[in-house]
Amino acid sequence: MNMSVEIAGVKMKNPVTVASGTFGSGMEYSDFVDLSVLGAVTTKGVANVPWAGNPTPRIAETSSGMMNAVGLQNPGIDTFLSRDLPFLAKQDTKIIVNVCGRSVEDYVDVVEKLADSPADLLEINVSCPNVKEGGIAFGQNPDALYDITSAVKKAAKQPIIMKLSPNVTDITVMAKAAEAGGADAVSLINTLTGMKIDIERRRFAVANKTGGVSGPAIKPIAVRMVYQASRAVKIPVIGMGGIASAEDAIEFIMAGATAVAVGTANFRNPTITAEIVKGIEEFMRRHGIEDIAEIRGCVD
Repeated sequence: MNMSVEIAGVKMKNPVTVASGTFGSGMEYSDFVDLSVLGAVTTKGVANVPWAGNPTPRIAETSSGMMNAVGLQNPGIDTFLSRDLPFLAKQDTKIIVNVCGRSVEDYVDVVEKLADSPADLLEINVSCPNVKEGGIAFGQNPDALYDITSAVKKAAKQPIIMKLSPNVTDITVMAKAAEAGGADAVSLINTLTGMKIDIERRRFAVANKTGGVSGPAIKPIAVRMVYQASRAVKIPVIGMGGIASAEDAIEFIMAGATAVAVGTANFRNPTITAEIVKGIEEFMRRHGIEDIAEIRGCVD
């Protein structure tokens, strides 16, 4: 039985990774999950300099999910290279480094510093605000997305995955822009923008006023967008958004995803990723599926 998948020449032993920002860089979860069970570990976003993140409170519970406005707090690429990557390099799994920035130059700086690192793939978070264009996210304008994809692709030694925002009118336009810019794969969806008000305190639940909504409530939207994107482009799609079980993961694969990323569910159950890997294996055995590729994009 073959559960392995390939993204831009990088072979993962199974299609399961984690969503950036929900798993640290693997160290925090290594006491709960054997990282070698996973197809890949996707790190928290890393920038060219340390980011403090947003003011607190930064997290709030929502119906069937959560909302966060952490603001991509991270220690910066230098600390990441000296502390986090050496740990990950010792694990028997692929490494996907998530990259964030506030300008094209920021992103290019990070990917250049990762050139000779053990990172297997780079996931580019284009939901960051573009400070040179009035704060709109790179991933909300197809021209900006094309430009940053092209710039990062030219600078990167590793294959690049563009992480798409769902906060757009047509996800296929964005997927095509990333592909045209040279992306080796796309991942989606990032969080949906939401708001919550604490009626007892008469104030916003998070200091940022708005935050990214994730968890089971957004899964039907994510499945729909993965289905659309996978049919709009020829490059692999990594699906995410509300995955909390093997059944959820299989749904994304049947919609067209080559791999899947588990996010919010890690906070509720630190061992969920390993359980999902096992559940996919059991599903394949139960249905006599010899190769996971048999069910990829099987719905029409």
